[in-house]
Amino acid sequence: MDDREGSERVTVENLPLCRLCQTPLSETFVDLGMSPPCENFLVADELDAMERTYPLHVRLCPSCLLVQLPDYIDPDEIFSEYAYFSSFSDSWVAHAKRYADAMIERLGLGRDSLVVEVASNDGYLLQHFVARDIPVLGIEPAANIAEVAVEKGIRTQVCFLGEKTGFEAAEEFGRANLVAANNVYAHIPDLIGFTKGLRALVADDGWVTIEVQHLLRLIERRQYDTIYHEHFQYYTLLTLIRALRSGGLEVVDVEELATHGGSIRAFARPVEVAGPASEAVRRVLAEERAAGLDTVAGHAGFAHAVLQIKRDLLGFLIEASREGKTVAGYGAPGKGNTLLNHCGIRGDLLQYTVDRNPYKHGRFLPGTHIPVHAPEQLAITKPDYVLILPWNLRTELVEQLDYVKEWGARLVLPIPQLEIV
Repeated sequence: MDDREGSERVTVENLPLCRLCQTPLSETFVDLGMSPPCENFLVADELDAMERTYPLHVRLCPSCLLVQLPDYIDPDEIFSEYAYFSSFSDSWVAHAKRYADAMIERLGLGRDSLVVEVASNDGYLLQHFVARDIPVLGIEPAANIAEVAVEKGIRTQVCFLGEKTGFEAAEEFGRANLVAANNVYAHIPDLIGFTKGLRALVADDGWVTIEVQHLLRLIERRQYDTIYHEHFQYYTLLTLIRALRSGGLEVVDVEELATHGGSIRAFARPVEVAGPASEAVRRVLAEERAAGLDTVAGHAGFAHAVLQIKRDLLGFLIEASREGKTVAGYGAPGKGNTLLNHCGIRGDLLQYTVDRNPYKHGRFLPGTHIPVHAPEQLAITKPDYVLILPWNLRTELVEQLDYVKEWGARLVLPIPQLEIV
């Protein structure tokens, strides 16, 4: 046997497999090194203990083209107790209300309907249906967040969605006219089982909506900080269609959204009633083809763009330090932790960050151990610069932080390129 053939065989056998089509994941999309889970905020007693880190090596399936992070970490470790509460973003709650109003009108939902949201968080979305007297059910794996939703009067089950739990929920509560899986479809390692769970929940003539960040925009706008262990998949519309077909759902329409730096909202139905796809579906697929995202080669080059962002941000922070300027952060999102850990930024360059979520106050960012305070800390210490970590909320946060101009502070946005406002 040829030695090279033997070496290649061993390499292929040890590669992780695509969770959609089981092809060995032989292609790298981007490798961000090792990082801790982005929502593992630490208390003071944990700062001197060993902290687990896992690879952020994102791969591309050479067969179905699904960009994905292998199962480096058990989802129970990420989602059983969660630090992200959707209602702390005013713009996100407003986005949810617009969605609810649009779906009620488009589908004619009323008191005899049922709306189910998977990954319903603290009820930020379902509350808008409840306000219109439409029955709802939330499915949420994080018990601490589900408790908040229940206190709002939103019926919620604490579980991960799979084919079995989907059928059980449908048997107990009925099958839904609308199933919303907004900004969760990227968070699923058991992609096929979850998709079959969606099909189990929805009525045979019902609708499923999926919101996900659009890989086309992630690449165009260099949004690499949205890569973290909670995100197992990164979708084009092409790969989203292929994934939904694995559970018996067909995409019939799509909308492009500004959320998360550029997202898509796909409308899917059971394959038996789906009918032809809309012109919008054909248009987005054509744009992806024009960018080369229907090929392996078209996904190349992202790693170089990532390196440029790292160089620019580190250069700014080092120069600010040389000049004796102070820099604080605003926000403690998962994306911020990817960015800070990949760039090797610690408390000497970023003194602290602030966040509206009281769960995070008095804790420390994973990996970097940068302290998290309440937003009032900015007015107390008056930093020279404020680094906005949830850049996707730029419009909302620039308005919220207008008061920092009182002492001459300037806002810094790191992505898609370094910008000082």
